Amino acid sequence: MHTNPNPPSPSTPPAPPGDPADAPDAPDDPTDGTTVDVLVIGAGLAGLAAARRIAATGASVAVLEARDRVGGRTEGGATADGTPIELGGQWIGPTQHRMYELVAELGLETFPTYNEGHHVVDLAGRRSLLASHRGATPKLSPFALADIAQGLLRFQRIAKSVPLDEPWSAPNARRLDAETFDTWVRRNLRTTVGREYFRLATEAVFSAHTRDLSLLHAAFYVHSGTDLDTLISVDRGAQQDRIVGGSIRFAEALADRLPHGSLHLGAVVRGLHWNDAPHPGVTADCRSGATVHATRAIVTLPPTLAGRIDYQPALPSWRDQLCQRVPAGSVIKCYCIYPEPFWRADGLTGQAVSDTGPVKVTFDNSPPDGSPGILMGFLEADEGRELARVSLAERRRAVVDCMVRYFGPRAADPIEYVERDWMAEEFSRGCYGGHFTPGVWTSYGHALRTPIGPIHWAGAETADVWNGYMEGAVRSGERAAAEVLAAL
Repeated sequence: MHTNPNPPSPSTPPAPPGDPADAPDAPDDPTDGTTVDVLVIGAGLAGLAAARRIAATGASVAVLEARDRVGGRTEGGATADGTPIELGGQWIGPTQHRMYELVAELGLETFPTYNEGHHVVDLAGRRSLLASHRGATPKLSPFALADIAQGLLRFQRIAKSVPLDEPWSAPNARRLDAETFDTWVRRNLRTTVGREYFRLATEAVFSAHTRDLSLLHAAFYVHSGTDLDTLISVDRGAQQDRIVGGSIRFAEALADRLPHGSLHLGAVVRGLHWNDAPHPGVTADCRSGATVHATRAIVTLPPTLAGRIDYQPALPSWRDQLCQRVPAGSVIKCYCIYPEPFWRADGLTGQAVSDTGPVKVTFDNSPPDGSPGILMGFLEADEGRELARVSLAERRRAVVDCMVRYFGPRAADPIEYVERDWMAEEFSRGCYGGHFTPGVWTSYGHALRTPIGPIHWAGAETADVWNGYMEGAVRSGERAAAEVLAAL
């Protein structure tokens, strides 16, 4: 048995001794003194998409990435035998048109998430099986099913009323933004199972509890991703397709297409000095002591990290307070690896949903050829925060116990266990994305995408369509690039 909490990424080979990438604080940092038209902070999908658009026009660009790899909240990893696994965001699905266009543009391939057979449903102390095709009805009491149906109808009505470009202008926006999603759930769902359904969906989508976010944000986010059914589904849903070799290949392929020398890894930006008209300019101060100068900058970091940069002069209060109020979700992504996907022979998809956890959602994350067999589960929201404080051995035991409860005794002995605690990642501090707490959209939403002098904003949290997803990240980067090019 192997236990590997932080596996190396096969996509980023370790730098040889003496390589500058191995010592970003070296005084001869080649980044120092660079002057470009546009500075992009962050080499996730938003930053790389922005840099690609800018470079295509002939403008010069520098991308500063704090990590020693590209990809941001997508990350490649590997099992002990070298099978690629995805430690971060991984799925694409229908209506995510930009991602499918990139699949074709970058020469990538997709394959469907395994979805043949039955899901395990463990709700209200009762284990049942649910056919995997969309529209199948779980074995719940007629009262619970009716309650869920009416709750979905009411919530979807609210979601459709929220404008994606200006959520704060929705009808009754201040009332919707003044209450938590949990308040709405408790008021509108009559059964325990109905309330748990919405809470489970919220944890799966936001890695947060219903009490953590405003009703307005929940409604906006669901509208942004089509509807709640789409966000939680595999068949015709957001979890439909995976990328052969892992979603990290998007970032690697985009990075490979940037002009030589424009991408700088290990470049931790500590401060931004900026001035506005008549001569706009930005200077980035890096942890290494290097400085990079540009006419315009695009910050693609999630709000909680963007707010930690030292801006000189200080950002306006409304922008800074926005950053203070958009926390990241709490999640640990966990893998149990087996010699084969034994659950498939039992007629199971490898997907489970439960209201008891601590792993409440699982997927079959095996490679396209099905070997080895890989079960993936999430420790989200309260469970993620609580289990982050125990030992690796205790966390592994809790995860494996859940797999046994869902898939039987053969799940008790994985040959390897791998996890990624996104809350502990210095340059993420949580996943899947940032969520808006009560009052934020109506008080500070106007500041989310509005440039501050020569500084522009991108990242999945700034997207109007597919907010929080890879699709939203790419769209946001391309939108910010268009803003900058127009300004230049």
